[in-house]
Amino acid sequence: MQTLSEAIYKRIYELAKSKGLTFYALSQKSGVPRSTLSTLKSTKSIGTSIIYSICEGLEINLKEFFNSPLFERENLID
Repeated sequence: MQTLSEAIYKRIYELAKSKGLTFYALSQKSGVPRSTLSTLKSTKSIGTSIIYSICEGLEINLKEFFNSPLFERENLID
């Protein structure tokens, strides 16, 4: 089980990897600083605007982003 922040970080990582993007390249495409991407794992609250910008950089929509077993209730803890 994982926190929501950890699930979001993992999802960003797996999507970036599937598109052949490093966090640096994703940062360039999304406009989200690389330091922000790197600290998402330990952040308690991630703004929806950051997730939206990351989706823009990945060229996906929010539905695609959250369509993952990572976000199923039984896989998350508070």
